Amino acid sequence: MDERVSHALVDPRRFYGALADLGNVTVAVPALAVVIAYVARQGRTAGVYRWWLPPLAAAVLMTLVPALVVPLKVLVDRPGPPVTGPGTGYYPSGHTATASVAYGAATLLLLPWLRGVHVRRAAVAACAVLNLAVGFGLVLRGYHWPLDVVASWCLCAVLLTGLWVFLGRSGRGGRQPK
Repeated sequence: MDERVSHALVDPRRFYGALADLGNVTVAVPALAVVIAYVARQGRTAGVYRWWLPPLAAAVLMTLVPALVVPLKVLVDRPGPPVTGPGTGYYPSGHTATASVAYGAATLLLLPWLRGVHVRRAAVAACAVLNLAVGFGLVLRGYHWPLDVVASWCLCAVLLTGLWVFLGRSGRGGRQPK
């Protein structure tokens, strides 16, 4: 079924490649780094107790992505779609995992600093659309099978849920005790 869906969807237009490129380490990680720096500065300026903890947690989570994805790729050893040529190691998608954690962690870090429920909802929606665009770009361009992308989304949903719980328990909005 994965092959049939992929063959029906593959379209080599450049636009889809550009969407897939949003999952590159050279794009997603610097975007997260900017948010980490912003949130760290905001937290320190506002006198938030342990202002460094949320940015550090997001950075650690981002470093866990290759530590988790690469061994899974080696273990599963799945060949890629025909467009990619010979080779294995396509499951799960590293680009999808990078984008999901980078943009998802950035969104989770920004949420406490955004004013208004509509702005926060828009940020979450933008994150979801961006990650869907990366996944669809990878599949439509023929770089990954659909299940490669879905597997990464599932893995990253677990990772980001863990970050969300951790950030909630770390009291990201509290002031320093006097």
